[in-house]
Amino acid sequence: MVVKIQNRGSYVTGLNVGATNVRRYFPKQTSAIELLLDHLQIECGLQPEFWQGDGEIHDPRLCAWLELKNSGGLPGRTPVPLVMIPAGKNCFRLQLVSASGRAKNRHIPPVAA
Repeated sequence: MVVKIQNRGSYVTGLNVGATNVRRYFPKQTSAIELLLDHLQIECGLQPEFWQGDGEIHDPRLCAWLELKNSGGLPGRTPVPLVMIPAGKNCFRLQLVSASGRAKNRHIPPVAA
C-alpha cells in the first residue's frame, strides 16, 4: 500500500496510511503494529483517531526515521513516496519507492510471527 509522510512545515508528525488502507489492511481489534524500518523493528500503537478517518500512525522513532529518509525535512522538498508491505500478522515493512515507482528492495530476512 502506498502511504505518505504527514508533516507540518519541515516537522514530520507521522505516517498517513489513508482511510481506505485502514479499512482494507487493519482489523479493528488491532491495537498496535510492528514496523520494519531498514534494520530496525518498532511497535507502534494505534490511537482511536486512526479508526475514525485519521489513518495516521504517530511514534517518535518512526518520525525520526521518516525525517532521515525525507532528506532531513528540508523545506521545499516533496516528501518521498513510501510503501508498506505486509510482512506477517500486524507487521509491515516500510520502504522508499524508487524513481521507477518500485519499492527499493534489500534482502531483509522475514520476522518470525
